[in-house]
Amino acid sequence: MADGTAKGTACFLLEMGMLKRAKRSGWWIAGVKDPETIAEHSFRVGLLGSVLAMMEGADPARAGLLGLWHDTQETRIGDIPHIGRRYLKAATNEQVTADQLSAAHPAVRTGAQRIVEEYEEGKTLEAVCAHEADKLECLIQGVEYREQGYANVQGWIDSSASKLKTDSAKELAEAAQNMSSVEWQQVYLP
Repeated sequence: MADGTAKGTACFLLEMGMLKRAKRSGWWIAGVKDPETIAEHSFRVGLLGSVLAMMEGADPARAGLLGLWHDTQETRIGDIPHIGRRYLKAATNEQVTADQLSAAHPAVRTGAQRIVEEYEEGKTLEAVCAHEADKLECLIQGVEYREQGYANVQGWIDSSASKLKTDSAKELAEAAQNMSSVEWQQVYLP
């Protein structure tokens, strides 16, 4: 990449490292002292998106990819809780992505823009699964925080559950709400 786009692409990748340090701020409203990072959230959204896609008959790789990229813009705009968004006029996620990748390799710019646009439009089954995964991840994280003694997270759990549309996401939400976060071990331990 003699045209210098390797540096621009590497800059984007280094910027994404911020997601490993940036906390999901909405949980502070519920009293969670040390919430998960945006990267931790996005990792599980990617996995959940692929699982939901498998269950819904969509492309799991595509849904997982959409979930993985869904919050990449938060390196620039932060994780603004829903209550805070009503007071802000922010750039669209597509605009933020375009700025983030303006110096990157052209194929990376184009590919990333398509990924973010598909997620934001929410029209494909894969995008629906990725959006559902975002809500389901919040619900599951809320269940884990509730188990740790944070009583104020029930509103997040309920709100996330009410926004689910697919039968698969609803079934997983129901199961997650009725088990402990370590119950998975019981399936594998004699």
